[in-house]
Parts: sequence; structure tokens; C-alpha cells
Amino acid sequence: MYAVIKSGGKQYKVQEGDTIRVEKINAEEGGEISLDEVLMVADGDNVSVGAPVVEGASVAATVASHGRGEKIKVIKFKRRKHHRKQMGHRQAYTELKITGINTQ
Repeated sequence: MYAVIKSGGKQYKVQEGDTIRVEKINAEEGGEISLDEVLMVADGDNVSVGAPVVEGASVAATVASHGRGEKIKVIKFKRRKHHRKQMGHRQAYTELKITGINTQ
């Protein structure tokens, strides 16, 4: 059984036992959360597709950790103008361990 969920403007295909990194969620480490924006649930040949979400479906997850990703460099450069601007960015994330998929 797997589900497609939406979190932080992105979509993730998850199964029970998976560990995923999503945009930062304000929750305590080790705490339980429920993700209610389930777009699709598939159990073998039985597939439920929502319009836009599947009614009554949710995904249970445990917050494993919080962190910040690798630094990316953003460089703005204009030739022949003595203009160069360099910035860095580290995106915050939350690591979730999927504990169950509910389809009621």
C-alpha cells in the first residue's frame, strides 16, 4: 500500500516505514503528526484518486529530526558593469518516518 501526499507545495509517494524530508514543520522531535492532504491511495489494484484530496484518508508520521540542507550559492553577475553579488541559502527541513496510512 502506498499514498501520494502533499506537503510544503511538493508531492511525495510514501509507504509505511519510509523516511522522507519535507519542508520544515513546526512539531517537536519524536512527536506524532497526521498529514491530511492525501492525493491518492493505492492498495494493489484498488486505487483511490482524490479531487483534489481523498476524503477521510490520512498518513500518520513521526518527526525523526529537524535540520538544514546543504548550502547552495546564488550568484548574480552583470558583465562589464563591475557588478557581482553572491549569496548563500540553506533550506530548513523536517525528517518524517511514515508509521501508517489510514483510508477511512
